[in-house]
Amino acid sequence: MVGPCPRGGSCIQARNVSAVVVIGNPATDKIPLQDPIRLGHRGAIPFFAGILEPGSPVLNNWQFVRVRDLYVMIPREERAIAAFAVRMIDFDVKTRFYGRCGNGTCPLMTERAKQCGTCCLTACPRLSMANIVLVQRGDRILPARSPRFPPGLYGLIAGFVEPGENLEYALVREVREETGIYVKIIRYFGSEPWPFPDSLMVGFTAEFAGGKLVIAKNEIGASFCFDREHLPRIPEKLSISRNLLTGG
Repeated sequence: MVGPCPRGGSCIQARNVSAVVVIGNPATDKIPLQDPIRLGHRGAIPFFAGILEPGSPVLNNWQFVRVRDLYVMIPREERAIAAFAVRMIDFDVKTRFYGRCGNGTCPLMTERAKQCGTCCLTACPRLSMANIVLVQRGDRILPARSPRFPPGLYGLIAGFVEPGENLEYALVREVREETGIYVKIIRYFGSEPWPFPDSLMVGFTAEFAGGKLVIAKNEIGASFCFDREHLPRIPEKLSISRNLLTGG
């Protein structure tokens, strides 16, 4: 089987079948992929991913769909395949030459990594850690909205972990920078792979600990004016943001 992802981060989904998997082998079934990547096995079946050759027709009755849109269209296992395929294609494209010496790299057979044939240094897939947090104050919660969100849509405060930070410190810093408040009693909630292109979103809950809510206008809009019984428009189901907001 092969789960192809064309350039630009889109995947393929059948118009009448909720899936991202195409039956076939790019080596024997003439599926037009550039440099197919072997992802591994699902049971006894090998899986590959790749970018469609420029100008190639869409396979059978399939169509291009953004990876983010797949999150509400297909089962969790299929989403995991799509996310993994996109991540590994991005890694392959960005590491064909080693940044230290500029020479070509080769995939390693012992781990998911590439090695420079000249200086023998190894490049592994990058993982960018990010936090997302639901801040609570009594029975009130703190949804937030980015200027980039559609009108009326709220999510949660989130940000990347900086070099040298642990997850908890990064969370406290991000909340402080964006809202002016302090938080305490930080509890782990769950995590979600976010292959756009290489993030892992780690979810927490936290309690209000003091400070005055002062919103960084260029960052977000937020207030303690909601409870879980009266939520604004929030992200689609299956996202960690929605699960934090609804307590799911």
